[in-house]
Amino acid sequence: MDEIIIKIRNEWDIVAARQEGRQLAKELGFGEVDQARIATSISELARNIILYAGEGEIILQTIQNNTKEGIKVRAIDHGPGIKDITLALSDGYTTSNGLGSGLPGVKRLMDEFSIASKVGEGTIVETRKWKR
Repeated sequence: MDEIIIKIRNEWDIVAARQEGRQLAKELGFGEVDQARIATSISELARNIILYAGEGEIILQTIQNNTKEGIKVRAIDHGPGIKDITLALSDGYTTSNGLGSGLPGVKRLMDEFSIASKVGEGTIVETRKWKR
């Protein structure tokens, strides 16, 4: 499947990315709970893009692995990067006066999670959710 690319520049783009992700998850046959998990993860990732980088993109893609089917979500920005990824993945840690559940929450909601960040160059977060 081709990728669905949603440019993230403002709050409306967060809503659009969330809706696209939920719709794709529904089309793939995910249950309502997993649809909500995917949509919530997309919202958190898109919100982080706006808060920390100003703009970026969410990329959605269907994936297959042997007999499993799923959805891959990538969040890409060219912002300041993350100085301490371990700290950023700690529950309760925040630099934006939020609840500190963003990246750790996404990691819990999805089946697979990876992050790559370089200070001064940006961040790529990739997550996967497999259909049960």
